Order: sequence, then C-alpha cells, then structure tokens
Amino acid sequence: MCWLNYQQVSAHLTNPQAVLVLGGATEREFFAANFAKEHPELEVWVSSGSNPEYAQWVFLQSGIDPDKLHLDYDAVDTVTNFTTVVDKLKRSGINNIYLITSDDHMRRAEVIGNIVLGSRGITFQTLPVPSGRSPEPFEKVIRDGLRSVLWLTTGFTGAKF
Repeated sequence: MCWLNYQQVSAHLTNPQAVLVLGGATEREFFAANFAKEHPELEVWVSSGSNPEYAQWVFLQSGIDPDKLHLDYDAVDTVTNFTTVVDKLKRSGINNIYLITSDDHMRRAEVIGNIVLGSRGITFQTLPVPSGRSPEPFEKVIRDGLRSVLWLTTGFTGAKF
C-alpha cells in the first residue's frame, strides 16, 4: 500500500523551493546565507533566529535578495519553529524545502518536521550545520515528537508546559 499521494511524490522529484532555518544559533544563519548565495532561486525563511537587524545584515551581506528573506519571530521553541511557519510555507506554494539546523539538533528537528511539515504535504532535505556537540538526548526527541502529535490533533503545542 502506498501512503504518499501524487503531490508528495511530485515534491520529492523537484528541487526544494525554499530554505527553513531554525533559530537558536547564529552559525545556522551564516550557513544558510552562504548556501542561499549559491542558490539565489530559493526563498529563505528564518524561524525565531537572531534579532531582525542582525539577521537582515547577515543575509544582505551575502547578497540575498531582501524580497526572498522571510523572518518569522512567532516561535518560542523547536516545535513552534515548525508550527508557526508551516501554513505560511504552504500558502506560499512551497512543497519542498531544505531544513537547516545544527547537527546535534537535527534528529529532533527531523522528527518534528516529518510530523508537522508532513501534515501539510511539505517534504524536506536536511542540511546540518556542524556544531562539534553530541546529539541531543533521545528524551527530547520523544517529548517534542509527542508535542508535534498533540499539535496535529488539537492545535496546541504544549509550549507552556
């Protein structure tokens, strides 16, 4: 039995249309700016990154078109990095993205992304930023995976727990 619909399969066969950068470390924004410089066709979305002035400076210094830069400060944690932008991405016609976060954070981001982005038919490819740190504890992955399912079923993220 096939669980993917035509739109999801089609998205896998096309190149990503945007980059989603999870805030939390300025090196992620530098990495994304350098990557986007090499891929000027991509939209760049930053979810709760560094302050707006600094983030704009980082991307403008790399020559990123300001019209392609979307800074979103609605998120308060990793789960809400996804839940606050997923419908904005979908409304923008984005079905396939590059996901940028630190390598030690990627396992948790992938679990959340599969649940939250997947619920809207958005696929992703990961671009981990080297951090030199060990992966986060598996308990955080489980906790935030469950919070993502909670959001999917109730619209509530549990960010206030």
